[in-house]
Amino acid sequence: MPVALRFLLSLLLLVCLGTSLSAQDKVTLSGTLRDAGTGEPLIGANVGIIGTTAGVITNTNGFYSLTTAPGFYRIQFSYLGYQSQIKELTLSSDVKLNLELTTLDTELKEVVVEGERNTFQDRLTRPQMSVETLSSREAKLLPALFGEVDIIKTLQLKPGIQSGGEGTSGLFVRGGSNDQNLVLLDDALVYNPSHLFGFFSVFNPDAVRNVELYKGGFPAQFGGRLSSVLDVKMRDGNRKEYDVSGGLGLIASRLTVEGPIQKEKSSFLVSGRRTYVDVFTRMINKSQEDDPDWSPIPDYYFYDFNAKATFELGPNDRLFVNGYYGKDFFKFNDADFDFNFNWGNKVASARWAHQFSPRFFVNTTLSASNYEYEIANKLDIFSFNLTSNITDYTLKTDFEYLPNDHHHVRFGASATEHKFTVGRLQASADDGSINVQAGNNYNGQEFGVYASDDWGLTPLLTLSYGLRVSGFRNDKTFVGLEPRASVNYRFTETLSLKANYTRMYQYVHLVSNSGASLPTDIWYPSSPGVKPQRSDQVALGVTKIYKDKYLLSTEAYYKDMKRQLDLRDGAQIFGNPELEEEFVFGTGESYGQEFYVEKKEGKTTGWIGYTLSWTNRTFPDINNGKKFPTRFDRRHDLSVVAIQELTSRISATATFVYGTGNAYSLPVQRFVFQDVNGEDYTVIPVYAERNSFRLAPYHRLDLGVVYKLRPKRGTSDLTFSVYNAYNRRNPYFVYFETIKDEETEQITGFVAKQVSLFPVIPSITYNFKF
Repeated sequence: MPVALRFLLSLLLLVCLGTSLSAQDKVTLSGTLRDAGTGEPLIGANVGIIGTTAGVITNTNGFYSLTTAPGFYRIQFSYLGYQSQIKELTLSSDVKLNLELTTLDTELKEVVVEGERNTFQDRLTRPQMSVETLSSREAKLLPALFGEVDIIKTLQLKPGIQSGGEGTSGLFVRGGSNDQNLVLLDDALVYNPSHLFGFFSVFNPDAVRNVELYKGGFPAQFGGRLSSVLDVKMRDGNRKEYDVSGGLGLIASRLTVEGPIQKEKSSFLVSGRRTYVDVFTRMINKSQEDDPDWSPIPDYYFYDFNAKATFELGPNDRLFVNGYYGKDFFKFNDADFDFNFNWGNKVASARWAHQFSPRFFVNTTLSASNYEYEIANKLDIFSFNLTSNITDYTLKTDFEYLPNDHHHVRFGASATEHKFTVGRLQASADDGSINVQAGNNYNGQEFGVYASDDWGLTPLLTLSYGLRVSGFRNDKTFVGLEPRASVNYRFTETLSLKANYTRMYQYVHLVSNSGASLPTDIWYPSSPGVKPQRSDQVALGVTKIYKDKYLLSTEAYYKDMKRQLDLRDGAQIFGNPELEEEFVFGTGESYGQEFYVEKKEGKTTGWIGYTLSWTNRTFPDINNGKKFPTRFDRRHDLSVVAIQELTSRISATATFVYGTGNAYSLPVQRFVFQDVNGEDYTVIPVYAERNSFRLAPYHRLDLGVVYKLRPKRGTSDLTFSVYNAYNRRNPYFVYFETIKDEETEQITGFVAKQVSLFPVIPSITYNFKF
């Protein structure tokens, strides 16, 4: 541990000393870019010196800092979907310049616009690779299941990012499992980002500003997961005027209220959603309650609630307070059976942003996160209750130092207290004859310290390098060194080559008895018997801008994963005091090639993504120690997205997806025997190698039309969409039906049956803002 920390501190001091020497005789232009209509900061906006390669992008607060030699410059400020501005400035000393950019669909009055900065330049010049960026505005244009816009489903249309199956919002990134994704909502951890058993995500698009997903080349400030980082930023709220927005759909409605607390100084945003399928199912059940043969339809609904307040405490200080609460309810009740299943997330965070100088600032965040589920079941006089939860308390601080336009230094630390309740079981009888309680509680402490630098060695060569030291303590202390390095070489103004290497450690593990991302999964800490998972990933990519309209990129990657966790066949995870004895450990690998073409300007926009990949696992105690594909190994994965602006008020969208069917296991033969003549038969399946069969390929076409209305006040639109337009019956799972002789009732064979979820589904959603 001391050696690791000494190395990290030495790296940080070397970076700071070197950059401070090169910062002499320089001037700094800094400020904040905001939306002219709402005052919201613009994340990732471009600030560049025309005629040079010098430029920076704004951070999560919309802040930028550009350091250069004194002189006369033409500075361009640009952001996708906004009118660019050019300012002519003579810089002889440090200058602070705050600007507001106007959206493209808003008429300009006193702003002079001179050209547009290419929207792909950031992808070409930034050292990081394997990053996907998405705004809620882009996601809302695409057709969606039941008309419910879902940011995670939109990300699934990008190469290297797969869904778990029909309708699900789980993420399987470059061969990683669903628990290997670090999901952050305004820097607070979200453990289960799904509603409706994974069909919808917990992120309300009206409350989200933008999303970044890192598939590899992870910046050193992120840690704790192996496969991806999903960084979701909420909107701050309008600090100029009050707004009400929302939408009415087939299965859900949403409402958002925002406005200034003190005009231009502070703002608030409150947003809520609720589904109402349960209202109709209850009406149907009530209408059939006199029918003795009627089987009641289960009740299901979810709701979620976002709130955020932003305060400008002074010229150099801002405070952000954020909260999220969401819960799902699944109920089935009749005269003999009472089943209730609910699960949800609670998240809260407070972030203080302080600017020491135009080149040096810090963000300090205190957050709390909780995920829990409960299954309550009562049959006659017997009842049982299953619960599991994890609660985190995290304190982190992140420093940024920009000594000049060649260096961007980051360093910081974090500490998390984990509290686990693992598979708690309570069973009892009304007469007191049975009273059983079982389960385990654990605590764990996780920490991380990091330093990194984005270094522009030459105008064409950029290096991003850093080190993270992470650790975890739970009866035993684990420490991991996580080096990170990325390099970007620009051959021309339109062509770059990138490469990266990343090591990641994961100290908490998802234990599942379902093979899918259902809420009955259990989070379990590293311990003397369960060592942390580790991954090493390398990637090489080429990015090309063609005719200033098209982005073409391809990336090849290889990921090696150690100490992967699975369950023994027939494992019992609830109420088991010796749960670790049910675990088996092995290795994994994933490799492939991703191809991507995108067009973001003009009346026709969209992208095509294709991934060719292999994902395997090897466990000494599974499949006789032979390598086998994971369930979500997908050889071919294709997505095509097209958005056509027909008129100023009408846009048409289309999405097509194709994927190799999921791998799964099937019995290759069965033994049927009868202990006693006349008694029921016993059937014993015999399986071949694990996941040696494939479901049928998955493909689907979704269509949509967005029609902008003309209300007297505000804006509104009608969104029409058709999910699964040609009614493809995609496989969800396969089961076997027994065939018997009608006369003898003897079993004569078995036939496989496919279950599909969604046929063609039209929907309409009314969206409004005033």
